[in-house]
Amino acid sequence: MLAPSLLSALTLVSAAAGALAATADQWRGRSIYQVVTDRFARTDGSTTAACNTADRVFCGGTWRGIINKLDYIQDMGFTAIWISPVIEQIYGNTDEGEAYHGEFPLLGYWPKDYYTLNPNFGTEQDLNDLVTALHDRGMYVMVDIVVNHFASWGDGSIPYSELVPFNNSSYFHKKCWINWSNQASVEQCWMGNGQVPLMDLDTENTYVVNTLEAYIADFVKEYSVDGLRIDATKNVRKDFWPGFCKAAGVYCQGEVWSNDPSYFCPYQNVMDGLHNYPIKEYAASAFQTSKGSLTNLVSVASKLTNQCKDVSLLGSFMENQDNARMGSLTTDMARLKNYAALNIFSGGIPVVYYGQEQLLTGASDPNNREALWLTGYPTTGANLVAYFTQLNTLRNAISTRGKDKGFLTAKPIYKTLSASVLSVRKGNMLLALTNAGSGAAAKVTADGFGVGVKLMDVLACEETRAGWKGELPFWIGAEPKLFYPKALLAGSGICGL
Repeated sequence: MLAPSLLSALTLVSAAAGALAATADQWRGRSIYQVVTDRFARTDGSTTAACNTADRVFCGGTWRGIINKLDYIQDMGFTAIWISPVIEQIYGNTDEGEAYHGEFPLLGYWPKDYYTLNPNFGTEQDLNDLVTALHDRGMYVMVDIVVNHFASWGDGSIPYSELVPFNNSSYFHKKCWINWSNQASVEQCWMGNGQVPLMDLDTENTYVVNTLEAYIADFVKEYSVDGLRIDATKNVRKDFWPGFCKAAGVYCQGEVWSNDPSYFCPYQNVMDGLHNYPIKEYAASAFQTSKGSLTNLVSVASKLTNQCKDVSLLGSFMENQDNARMGSLTTDMARLKNYAALNIFSGGIPVVYYGQEQLLTGASDPNNREALWLTGYPTTGANLVAYFTQLNTLRNAISTRGKDKGFLTAKPIYKTLSASVLSVRKGNMLLALTNAGSGAAAKVTADGFGVGVKLMDVLACEETRAGWKGELPFWIGAEPKLFYPKALLAGSGICGL
């Protein structure tokens, strides 16, 4: 990676980065496949190379491996990928394992040198080739970054002189361990433990702020990055982020791990989007069993719509590197399809964690970071590959056709239709979901359609019609239904139209 020109070049580089970058509005129509680089695909294409998640070590996934499996991702209808942090991290097998991904319980990413790439993942040419391969396919790339802290390991003194570019303790907050109930402590104290402390950058320091802004502008320009996933967003003061994201000149989606909209939503005032943790956490509970509360999910969704700046720019996810996979919550295929449909059509930008389509079952770190190559990447059989392909195809068709220009920006409206059925309306689309599980069926009624309008359940390609009051009575079994006006599908190829 090129060394930065830092402050003197900030304005010039930032302007160049902005000219190359995809906007937040352009990201609305994307569907993102999240890749843990070390666990997705190897350069040698092996599907048998051992990877024991309990060992917490590098297993050999690379950027070249991702290039070789882009067909697998794109064929499922994904139009962007999010990759793990690319910078050099601390090395060695700590008491928390190696920095193959850099996150473990109560820990964050483990940076050592911003200007050197992680050699475990490949060369600078490999990373450039990955970005080029994505752009040649019309796909975007989102890179995971961390600017909250650096890392060290061992219980001795911290080798600040080895950190790049912040090689002095004066660039960091004084050591204190985070008290998660105190926001000032969350922003200024350290994550980690005595063995792997994460030294918190002093983002009140003008030199630190200016250097970070210059770095990210240079990074985005050098690698033609389209978007950023920002780790530990809530661990940095809010008013740091507008300048940083402006310098980057790309869509920023931050991690604010909270299911409380009143705490969560204000962070969207300082960057484009956030991972939608409130929906994720309430949905995981709502569809895990037939006793899950759909009412609570509807309530939090309504609060988000009312309190967040723009829910269409939130990242909609059901799994990620820090949370249990849906396959660990239930083995009921119908419920897993409900999770998948909500993942893609919940109202924001879909983010699907690698392996979700293969029904991986890791319950928590490190078990939820399995090596995908051990599945063999099957596209048929007992998995959700075909289902995610169908869902993405439908969303891509609806969002890119001129007949429904308001779909992407429309605010989602959640509503309970019964104790076991809820609907998500977004523009002209209505998604019906149920937590009843396999073998169940119920009759419910949705409303708000045009009088007598013809509708297609595009998941089953079955036609129906709204009544003279705009109401739609329908039976729903254990799997989702997705209703859309038939007239708007003309020429789309969906359901033969």
